[in-house]
Order: sequence, then structure tokens, then C-alpha cells
Amino acid sequence: MFTHTLKFSDYSSLTTTAYQNEFARNWYKLDYLEIDGQKMSLTNILTNPVQYSEAFDRITGSEDSREADLFVKANNRAYLSKGVQTKLDIHWNGAVAYHDLEIGARVHYDEEDRFQWVDRYAIENNRMNLVTRATPGTDANRISDANAFAAYAFYKYTYNNLTLTPGVRYENMDLSRVDYGKNDPQRNGADFSERSNSLSVWIPGVGFNYKLDQVSIFGGIHKGFAPPGSIEGQKAEESINTELGARFSYAGINAELIGYRNDYSNLLGSDFAASGGTGNLDLFNAGEVLVQGIEFLINLDVIRFNNQSSLPITFGYTFTDTEFQNSFDASNGLWGEVNIGDEMPYIARDQWHLSLGYEVNKWEFNTQLRHMGAIRTIAGQGNLDPLNSVKANTILDASVHYKVNNRLRIQSNIVNALNSTYAVSRLPHGLRPGHPFGINVGLRYGF
Repeated sequence: MFTHTLKFSDYSSLTTTAYQNEFARNWYKLDYLEIDGQKMSLTNILTNPVQYSEAFDRITGSEDSREADLFVKANNRAYLSKGVQTKLDIHWNGAVAYHDLEIGARVHYDEEDRFQWVDRYAIENNRMNLVTRATPGTDANRISDANAFAAYAFYKYTYNNLTLTPGVRYENMDLSRVDYGKNDPQRNGADFSERSNSLSVWIPGVGFNYKLDQVSIFGGIHKGFAPPGSIEGQKAEESINTELGARFSYAGINAELIGYRNDYSNLLGSDFAASGGTGNLDLFNAGEVLVQGIEFLINLDVIRFNNQSSLPITFGYTFTDTEFQNSFDASNGLWGEVNIGDEMPYIARDQWHLSLGYEVNKWEFNTQLRHMGAIRTIAGQGNLDPLNSVKANTILDASVHYKVNNRLRIQSNIVNALNSTYAVSRLPHGLRPGHPFGINVGLRYGF
């Protein structure tokens, strides 16, 4: 990344950045099992180990394979992103108000190159043995790319206690995918197909903040956007997001209460393997969804000892209500079969955290309880189904920091201090555990 700043005056400057990022990885993992010519998904095996006992014994290594029945996929992919962006900032004091104008633009290109294959293994004496090494490029063999242009203008107007922040963004994208097929690893074009999609969108928004003596009232309304995939005619994700809240600060007490509402006219879902899908990453339109709720946060220092030590406490709570407003079937992904009125999966209605600290001289001690409410793992309504949900959990974390001097700090963090056993998901492939007891120690040095 290269950045150049041109300062015209104390009130205006132009900053330009050119960047390029390249990344490659091969995520090599068991993809599926095959017994007597029948393909079996890991999800079915791990969620029904009694019903699929023979398959379960194969993948756990307790039974030898009669054939090369373990299919291990090399999710070999390379990524590239590059572009140039620039930002002009101008601010000035007017006769009665302060003004700040920011205008920016970006030209961007990114690319994903999939060149994958599936090797076959067998289990013998609790060891996986490679039987057939596949040719690279005989599984997913395609390149997806995007050319994008974005521009925005953001204006901040401050008059006495009132601040207004209107803004608008423009996005233009050309999305495409070239698929060489599983029978052309040389990419000669013998099994070639392609598809493309494009869009242009304006994304406006405005926010405000009004300060009183100890209270600030703020809010805003913004258009939400997420780009579609390369399937021709696929729509972008769109929503109208609003929030209204207040902040309070007095005598060491700081509190915040926010109400929010995200009204999706078209929510996008994705066929991720991690969400129980096929893993081709194709997006699909999920229609209208309403997500709304409240957030509350309070910070206070209950005891101060001659300004030498303190006992800060923080409590935060979030309530979220979700509702699909149309019906559709996405049984290959995490949504399941969706009906009007269903709640979204993997969004807890209740979350809260409570932290207690103690600061004295160069020492800082902190503990935190974090609670995640029960969640659905497929869309639904009414009481939670034990087989399609994850139970609530409450986890204790802790940390200790020691300030050696103004530049050097020693810190240690403990995750799940009580080593609680809990689940966080049923995707991919059945119940997934949360983080067990963990501890790390590190140094932080500032220049």
C-alpha cells in the first residue's frame, strides 16, 4: 500500500492510496463419505450417529475401510484485490456554523481463483492412507471477479448544539464468473461456461446529534446495501436502517439507550458450506425481513480511592426481534423452509455482558460475564425445538494487565475461566463446541 497526502492549507487536504493484496490458501478437509457407491454427507452422519453407525465408525477411525471411501477436498484458492482510492477533505468555520465536507472515490478490482480437487483415502489401523491422488483442477475450476467504482460525499454541519451529517454513496459493479469445468484442468476452454451481472445504486443517509447539558439525543436513517452475486438478474440486498437513542453522562456515570429497526426489502442468503449448504457460495434472494430491537449500556465507577485506584463496572444488554415477512424454501442453506412470521436463525433475542474491573497503581484486573441467549438453527416460530436450536450459555472471562512504563505493558487474558462446556452452532455438520479454557500472555510496546 502506498499513500500520498497533499495538504493545500490548514483547512483542506487530498489523500490518495494505491493498494494490492494477494492471498492464497488450501483448506484441505474431509468433504463426504461414500459406502457401497452411496454418497453420505457429514451432516447426516454427525447429527444421526446411531442411524448411520457404520459411517460414523469409518470417519472416527474405529472401523477399517473396505475401500477408498473418504473423500478429502483440497479447497485450493487464490485471491487478489487491488485499487486506487482518494479522499478530499475541506473544513471551515462559517459565520454561525462549522462545516466539514468529505468527497471520495475508489476504483477497485478483486478476484477469486478456485483450482480444487478431491483425493480419496482409506482407514486402516486408525490411520488415514492416501489411495488416489486426484488431478488439481478436477473439482471446482473457475475464476470469479468484480470491477467496481464507488464515490461518496459526506457533509457535517454543526450549529450550536446540533450536528447534522447527511451523505450519499454511489456504487457501480460488474460481476462475472468464468467456469472451466471439472474436465479441463489445463483451462483450454473445452468445458467452458460464463455468467455475469452488473448494477448501479445510490445509497443515501442522514444522521443527527443534539447535545443538552448531560444528555445527547441522536439518530439517523440510512439505506443499506450488499452486492449480489454474478448470476444474471440477481438483486442486491437492500434495507432501510433507522435508529434513535440518547446518551447520558453525569458524575462518573455514562449510559446509552438505542432503539433500532432494519427493514430489509431483499435479504441475501449465501450457500456457504459453513452454513450447511453446498459450498458453492452462490447468493440467493431471501425477500423481506424485519430486524429490530434495543440496546442499553451503562458504565460507572462505584468506588474511587484518592484517585489512586478505582472499581469500574459496565453492563450492556441487547434485545433483538426478527421476522421473515415472506415464505420461501432455502433447505440447502441455513434458513430451512421459511414461512411468514418465522424468526431468523442464529440471532439470539437476548444478549448481555457484565464486567467488573479494579485498577490500582500499575495493575489492572478485569472480569467479564457474557451471556448469549438460546438461538434457533433453522427458521421457525414458537417454542424452540431442542434438535434445531442451541441452548443459552454464560461464560466468565478474565484479564490482568501490568504497566511496566509508559511504553511497555504485560498482559494476560483468560477465556472461559471456568472451562464451561457449551455449544455455539449446529453448522457445519452438527453441534459445534464453544471455546474451552484458554490463556495467553503477551507484551505490548508503543513507539
